[in-house]
Amino acid sequence: MSGSSSKLLGFSRLSNCCALPRRGAASHWMSRRISSSNSVSLLGFFSGKSYNNKKVLWVGLQSLPPISSPFLILSPPRSPSRRTTSSSLFLRSISASSTSNGSSTTSSTTGTSGDGYELPVQEIMEIVDAPPSPVLSFSPKRDEILFLQRRSLPPLAEFARPELKLAGLRIDPAYNGRSRMSFYTGISIRKLLEEGALGPERFILGLPEGSKINFVSWSPDGQHLAFSIRTVDQEEEPSSLLSLWVADVSTGYARELIGPPQYGLNTTFGSYSWVDDTTLVVCTIPELRGTAPKKPLIPAGPKIQSNEQKLLIQNRTYQDLLKDKHDEDLFDYYATTQLVLVSIHGEAQPIGPAAVYTSVDPSPDANFLLIESVHRPYSYIVPCGRFPKKVELWRRDGEFVKEICDLPLAEDIPIAFNSTRKGRRAIDWRSDKPSTLYWVETQDGGDPKVDVSPRDIVYAEEAGTDTEPQIIAKTDLRFGGIVWGDETLALVYESWYKTRCTRTWCFSPGDLSRVPRLLFDRSYEDVYSDPGSPIMRRTSLGTYVLAQFQNSAGRNSLLLSGGGATPDGNIPFLDLYDIETSEKQRIWESDKEKYYEKFTALMSDKLDMDLRVDDLKILISRESQTQPPQYYLRSWPDQRETQITDFPHPYPQLANLKKEIIRYERSDGVQLTATLYLPPAYEPAKDGPLPMLMWAYPREFKSKDNAGQMRGSPNAFAGIGSTSPLLWLARGFAILDGPTMPIIGEGEEEANDRYVSQLVASAQAAVDEAVRRGVAHPKRIAIGGHSYGAFMTANLLVHAADLFCCGIGRSGAYNRTLTPFGFQSEERTLWEARETYIEMSPFMLADRITKPLLLIHGEDDNNSGTLTIQSERFFSALKGQGALCRLVLLPLESHGYQGHESVMHCLWEMDRWLQKFCVDAVDDNESNNNTPSANLQGDKNLVGAGKENEPASQNM
Repeated sequence: MSGSSSKLLGFSRLSNCCALPRRGAASHWMSRRISSSNSVSLLGFFSGKSYNNKKVLWVGLQSLPPISSPFLILSPPRSPSRRTTSSSLFLRSISASSTSNGSSTTSSTTGTSGDGYELPVQEIMEIVDAPPSPVLSFSPKRDEILFLQRRSLPPLAEFARPELKLAGLRIDPAYNGRSRMSFYTGISIRKLLEEGALGPERFILGLPEGSKINFVSWSPDGQHLAFSIRTVDQEEEPSSLLSLWVADVSTGYARELIGPPQYGLNTTFGSYSWVDDTTLVVCTIPELRGTAPKKPLIPAGPKIQSNEQKLLIQNRTYQDLLKDKHDEDLFDYYATTQLVLVSIHGEAQPIGPAAVYTSVDPSPDANFLLIESVHRPYSYIVPCGRFPKKVELWRRDGEFVKEICDLPLAEDIPIAFNSTRKGRRAIDWRSDKPSTLYWVETQDGGDPKVDVSPRDIVYAEEAGTDTEPQIIAKTDLRFGGIVWGDETLALVYESWYKTRCTRTWCFSPGDLSRVPRLLFDRSYEDVYSDPGSPIMRRTSLGTYVLAQFQNSAGRNSLLLSGGGATPDGNIPFLDLYDIETSEKQRIWESDKEKYYEKFTALMSDKLDMDLRVDDLKILISRESQTQPPQYYLRSWPDQRETQITDFPHPYPQLANLKKEIIRYERSDGVQLTATLYLPPAYEPAKDGPLPMLMWAYPREFKSKDNAGQMRGSPNAFAGIGSTSPLLWLARGFAILDGPTMPIIGEGEEEANDRYVSQLVASAQAAVDEAVRRGVAHPKRIAIGGHSYGAFMTANLLVHAADLFCCGIGRSGAYNRTLTPFGFQSEERTLWEARETYIEMSPFMLADRITKPLLLIHGEDDNNSGTLTIQSERFFSALKGQGALCRLVLLPLESHGYQGHESVMHCLWEMDRWLQKFCVDAVDDNESNNNTPSANLQGDKNLVGAGKENEPASQNM
């Protein structure tokens, strides 16, 4: 029950990952212990430099559309007078092959949307509706595998449920938990035999029909599974609250532990944690809380906010905040939790008073509980993560031991990166000790502009004793986390955004007289120098600590797992790293020629046994351009392999697509890369250049050399999400996916001060390379992006319109004066960088957009900075200039689109736009009667229809 917007075992955009259980929490907020990074630790090895090692070994994000990869997670031209080119014949053949299978292509090429939702063409629908592969999870002993079944896109009706937007959260009042939760539809178990073969599939039995399953976790001993259940809603009947169930792994039978009406789960912040093998601490709805507060018909008074003390308070554009006293009462009503201690036999005992608990974390020895809660006074300008926070230490039976801290409301945290809250933070248990707490305290008041050394101090204290806290580490940069090993070894991380510096130190927690040693000091932008992250092993306490192996010299070594970025692409590896000498020995790396392989989990960390390389057993994933990720066991010393999974290809119609990571150079010498995809049947010499969709997202860098490094693997499988641009491979398009758009500010230079010129130069280089290769028609190149990529799209149609025939922007922000206290990686305020904010805002230059622009936005976007009004006002500005544009607002959708109807309609809109303005785009010297605007005469839903585009030269 720790804190983040993540859901335990929900859906994730991460493809090709499985998960191992952690001891304890089944939680929404899994990354609350992150101090300065959003990295996540997967599968028992440390993949995020600043993340506590034992906190999360199940990973998933709530309410994201399912992916096709395993998680561990075209119509002919309409103008008969136009000359037919070889590429148009290729598009015609693609369309004919799809319609010959009974699909229709008319829905995306004729007319505009009426009053309802539209469907895209069949070849796109078939890919999006393909059944997703299951989520995998390994037992603590690595001898059982869970297969968690999930569905494809949910119906929009699920998002039409009542929803409360309170303190940065979205709450389903009927379930008393986070709204829009994804869920699993079934659970099966297979035994992993010694030789790597799988035993017969056993299904979890005894579940109510139509159960919606969430928060699945193993007991520490692996003998039981716990999970929550929601039953299918019945028409005209109230929705059911969540109940907690447990299943016996050996028999597969499940039964309810606790549930409504006495103990409905409250999953607003957490759900439950395993305390030990047979006991859980559960967040429940207080039994006697009564009915929800009703909004007064007459306001009690005006809404007043004041700064008469002249405090300096700056915050980014948060959404879904509290607005009045009624919202405060609703937040208390739905977030207040009664903790209950529950045995797997069903005995339940409430502990402690009811409060707004945000985290409950048992100590490794199960004797104590670390309790976090928030309390009034609340704020109307920051979300609940900034509310006053109290941290207490209890015994497991609920007996209060001591208050660790009570932090005040934090409205005044500076907006600069590396800013943090004052007081104790990152409070957690040492994973290598039975019940020792540690925490961090800032020495600069949380303000990175204050020059002080040390900047952060780490303290430790044994729970339940009267000993004084002990200083165990100091950092001059911002503290980024600790990975514990034993009394002789721990790693501490620190980083600094301004310089992109990251450092890794090793120290001896049991002998603080020994001077810490610096292991790595590098730029985290420099992926070529990344040494990898240490693999973790499970302890008898159920926690995870550094896995230490003896090398050939008999010295202790860490096993580092790295992505292996090289100029030829990523080649993941495992290195033995000698802590004393810093020498490395590579013991495994991915195949370079055909496959992309990744370390996934350590499978040989038997409890209380020394680890030897000769006994090493690991789980890897393997994929290729044409084969989806599969899992393999690899055993030393002979490195024998056994295949575990055999998932089918999720979209066999694109099995033979062509993929290449291409390299080219920007005009200022910066090296750029992009992934070029071509349809399976395409032959450049025969079919000629294609219409191309270019989909990108700019990123900021401090170094030209680092910006130009290769990222990704040419052998990786092409995962296609529900709104991916790769869907248009099925329509005969070339796709230039992720062309790098680095915005570089070296030294003291701010990157965004040259945003426009660098953006245009990157786009020009990408277009030139695609045209040079002969795969893209120079007049049929569309540009698109989501979120910051939509912002990029609008800017390119302002400043480089001659490169593109049309644009698509989804869920973007276009007026930076509406995000005056920073955006993306910009730390300066509007008043500190007025010219930069205005120059970067395409809204301010709407009169210069002459190419067709499609804007799509979720009507309930809750992402910071991308309020729906951004697209609405931008559309109004474009319409006011007579620009050819279209605005589509998707009801009930947030920043990403999830409902089946919404996703399909989004794809219909995009396909229609691309057919009209990309496939049917013409050269300047062709007949004016064949211009896109001429084809759209009378289309009242397209603003600017019939208006001739101005010469491209006027756009620059």
